[in-house]
Amino acid sequence: MLSVPYSRMLFGVVPWYSFLIVIGAAFAVFLASKEEKRAGLPKGTIIDFALIALPCGIIGARIYYVAFSWPQFKDDLLSILRVWEGGIAIYGAVIAGLLAGWIFCRVKKISFLALCDVIAPGLILAQALGRWGNYFNQEAYGLLITNPSLCFFPFGVQIQGASGLEWHMATFFYESLWNIFVFIFLMIARRKWFRYRGDVFFFYAFLYACGRLIIEDFRMDSLYASSSIRISQLLSVIVSLFLLIRYVWLFRTTEKVHSPLTIFPVFLAVVTDLAASLWLSGLLHTDFPVLTRFLLLAGCSTVNIISLFILYGRCSEGELIYADIKE
Repeated sequence: MLSVPYSRMLFGVVPWYSFLIVIGAAFAVFLASKEEKRAGLPKGTIIDFALIALPCGIIGARIYYVAFSWPQFKDDLLSILRVWEGGIAIYGAVIAGLLAGWIFCRVKKISFLALCDVIAPGLILAQALGRWGNYFNQEAYGLLITNPSLCFFPFGVQIQGASGLEWHMATFFYESLWNIFVFIFLMIARRKWFRYRGDVFFFYAFLYACGRLIIEDFRMDSLYASSSIRISQLLSVIVSLFLLIRYVWLFRTTEKVHSPLTIFPVFLAVVTDLAASLWLSGLLHTDFPVLTRFLLLAGCSTVNIISLFILYGRCSEGELIYADIKE
């Protein structure tokens, strides 16, 4: 029965979780290597960077998870090293990887944004694959499903509870599916649309954050910055606000007319993000039904996405950074 993984192990002592992380990383390195020439990076840059970024990313992901789950580890410090049992956070991996990338680019004297653009599509694809490791570990699942008509895979998965197997929302699958959509968009848009260095990575971060903002609200095992603040949701709002501000700045320097068509949705997005920040931080009333919370968060993400796309479409048209480079 697909709603219950047959085993945590692929074979022997090899966990599915570790195997999928390795496969995702391999795909990411392969895709980035195919792009390094087109992006103007020296040959072998991606392999050199991968040898640094992969261990740094795993360490960063584990440190991030442990930091926000300290009670789980404080009585058994050796358990911090047992990464194969699960317990890493993608935000920690990205932060550590970016830091390693910035240092790497400074030493190699290459463009940091060019490197970020090259790795972004493979990174989101690796995240999509890695989420299935959560399926085999029976983690990253969502709220209890009480409607019998919704008790089916992949909408839900069965998790061992106090009284037996219980149906929970398959939030790992929702995020994996969203990541696949983001991957397809990035692969198409980098040839057809993006104009500035950093656009591929920035849109990856923005779209991932918008999806994570919604999905995280249904998870049962979120990491919390405090008793009520889900750290991933808060970071999602911060990322969205930062990138909206970045493209507002680019738009401000153009000669195009600042029409209400652009100004209003951006203003609405900023206000929506600020309101979401207050709500998620517990400063506003949060006792809403599940459907209401979903609609509010989905509305926030939708306003953000529409606003950024409108804003970007009205920024000055620079030279396409990939389309004119031949293989």
